[in-house]
Order: sequence, then C-alpha cells, then structure tokens
Amino acid sequence: MIKPVGYLPPKRYPAVLEIHGGPHTQYGWTFFHEFQLLAAEGFVVVYSNPRGSEGYGEAHTAAIRGDWGNKDWEDIQTVTHWMQHQPYIHPGQMGVMGGSYGGYMTNWVIGHCHDFKAAITDRCVSNMVSMGGNSDFPFNKDGYFKGVCWGDHHAIKELWRQSPIAYFEGVKTPTLIIHSEGDFRCNVEQSEQVFTALQMQGVESKFVRYPLSTSHGMSRSGPPDLRLHRLGEIVAWWGRHLK
Repeated sequence: MIKPVGYLPPKRYPAVLEIHGGPHTQYGWTFFHEFQLLAAEGFVVVYSNPRGSEGYGEAHTAAIRGDWGNKDWEDIQTVTHWMQHQPYIHPGQMGVMGGSYGGYMTNWVIGHCHDFKAAITDRCVSNMVSMGGNSDFPFNKDGYFKGVCWGDHHAIKELWRQSPIAYFEGVKTPTLIIHSEGDFRCNVEQSEQVFTALQMQGVESKFVRYPLSTSHGMSRSGPPDLRLHRLGEIVAWWGRHLK
C-alpha cells in the first residue's frame, strides 16, 4: 500500500486497487512508476498478490490453474473488504484497475460486485472461448485449461464459466477500456466485447485504442508519447470519478 503525497490524517482519500497481470507473477518491493504517479495525484494505491501469484510457494501459484475467477476472486474480495475498513481510505471513492490478467480480474470484479465507483481494464481478457482461438498463447487440449475452445461443448461451457463477459448483465461500474490493436496475447476483440456490453446497457464507458504498431507490452515498453498518453487517460479517469 502507498499513501498519497501530502497525506494528512484523519482525512480519508480515494483509493485505487491495482491487480497485476500474469497471473503467475507478483508485486514486490520495487519502484513502479504507475503507482508513484497515482500517489502523487492524491490516491492511496493498494496492490496485492492473490492466489495465482508467485512468491508464496508452488501451491499458492497453482491454486487457480485452469480455474480463474474462483480462489483468486476470494482473495480480491478480502483485499476489497480490507480497503473499506482502513481509516485513511474513503470506501465510497474506490477504483479498481489492472492489465492483461489484471484486466481479466477487473472485468470479473465489476461483473460480480458494485463496491468500486469506477474501473480501468487494460489489454484485458473477457471471453475465454474466443480468446482460445486468437491468442498467441496456445490453448492446448487439456493443458493449462480443460478441453479446447472448439467442438467439445463441455469444455466450452467450462471456459465460458471462467469468462468475465458471461456475468456482465447488470454491470453498473463506469469503465475505461485500454487496448492495443497490435496485441497478440490478448486480442483487441476482448476489449471490444467489454465495450459493446457496457454501451448496450447504458454504462458510462470509454474505449482508448492504440495503433497496430503497439503490442501487449505497450504500457511498459511502448513509444514514450503513447505511454504518456495512457497515463494521462488513467489520471483523468480517476480524477473524474474518484475525486
């Protein structure tokens, strides 16, 4: 957790929950410019390593293998509950964001609760069935996920169960969607489905698309001008919805 620059108790501040990608990676004690920017803009930044993350042993990492949206979601709910009970966080001014798997879980969050005032889903996963047919990560039969994304109705049903878009009826959270058209890991169509579902339900949403020349890693290693643009969109969205 990072408190905002100029923090003065007993004031309560807006907070952003950051969910990392992977999912088999981890947040740690290191400098991350995006967190520092948000803290400088007056936000509490909360980041955790739910089950599926690395750094806590093989069983912790393997707990979500082929079963996203289950134990990892339980842990995100625990973090959310923790945020709501901190004396320096305003529980009515919380946002959630993440990229790649973090975008998946952001989509899962807004489809399963209304605890967050706004969200940002970045280079996300929304539909495991369609992703199985267009990602550069091969969905090998009975590999990481059960079955395949074609032919086997039972396997397709299992992938659909783990798809955030399957739970989007009734979503109310204003959402900023960020994606690169040159993303071959999480195809841009994943975000197109999110944007369509939100727009058709009248949910405030904005879709920021970056050109084909950019990739899945645009926010970390892309052109500096576009990275700055992305950060500007994020700060503006949180400033509009959480302050």
